[in-house]
Amino acid sequence: MSVHAFNPALPSRPGLTVVPDPEDVERTVDADIFRSVFRRHAAGVVVITADAGNGPVGFTATSLVSVSLLPPLVSFSIATTASSWPTVHRADSLVINFLDAGQHEIAGRFATSGVDRFAEPTRWSRLRTGEPVLDEAPSYLRGLVEHRFAVADHHIVVARLATHAERREHEPLLYHDGRYATTDRPS
Repeated sequence: MSVHAFNPALPSRPGLTVVPDPEDVERTVDADIFRSVFRRHAAGVVVITADAGNGPVGFTATSLVSVSLLPPLVSFSIATTASSWPTVHRADSLVINFLDAGQHEIAGRFATSGVDRFAEPTRWSRLRTGEPVLDEAPSYLRGLVEHRFAVADHHIVVARLATHAERREHEPLLYHDGRYATTDRPS
């Protein structure tokens, strides 16, 4: 049965058919379903660091996305209640530290509330421009904050990428199904 024969609002595409799956049951998206769906969505793990003049802050993020090639823009989200938010709110620039597959301890540390994330064993330094950077990050991007948008209980931050350093090749650290993972690349 052709879709366009029963739904004129859909564009006509020859050969497109709809076969209803009796197992498909649509449900309203609540907090539990939201968490469940996104647990199955693998995301890259980064640590975002910044300093607005009161000392370094950092947090683990899985929300980093590319926004634009020209100009080079990225975005990420941060909870308004996050301990790093006041600094990210005031900072003009920040660093996106990419993590490799073996750095789940760093990701866990920067995702833990109530600890000094920059204390030992964290190894960090400052870029010539003043931003904190993780010494063990295999690569990083320095970005200039262009926009901050309040969205529900989070803010979306948009940054224009200024500089990049690739210290070594690496397999990415991913977050999937409630735990850290990596890609399984065939040899």
